[in-house]
Amino acid sequence: MQQFHATTICLVKRSPEDICIGGDGQVTMGETSIMKNNAKKVRKIYKDQVVSGFAGSVSDAFSLTEKFEKKLEEHGGNLKRAAVALAQTWRSDQGARNLEAMMLVADRESILLISGTGEVIEPDADYIAIGSGGNFAYAAAHALYDHTDMSAEEIVREALKIASDICVYTNGHISVEKL
Repeated sequence: MQQFHATTICLVKRSPEDICIGGDGQVTMGETSIMKNNAKKVRKIYKDQVVSGFAGSVSDAFSLTEKFEKKLEEHGGNLKRAAVALAQTWRSDQGARNLEAMMLVADRESILLISGTGEVIEPDADYIAIGSGGNFAYAAAHALYDHTDMSAEEIVREALKIASDICVYTNGHISVEKL
């Protein structure tokens, strides 16, 4: 059975008032077929106070996102507490232990990467990217963040455009959400 995969997500925080996440729109089935060109993989959650985006197996990504949103509600919007609580479920929930997905989440204070294997990572930098084109988008965001005065949204859009020019699993149908 072939799996559907979603691709590249990039998140940049210039300041607590300038946070943006973006993703391309391509959904690929297996390694040879593009099934959708304009999927939206980023959105605002928890009273529009958190931005999130996912990459990986679509069904696993939806499951991971749903589980995280429940934990976010349980913890009153506290991003770090919700992420840690979600990671703790991996110890007891066999079905959640190996989700083939990752998500990026951010609020005004923190950026986190949450994996489908129970990892929670706070990056050292104020930018991060995941997915098949994640390394390309990350490198572009790094250079743009350090060497320009571009806004978070401008960096996200340009980093994803660069990734789409290089990665066959990333396209130029970019959607963004800002805090």
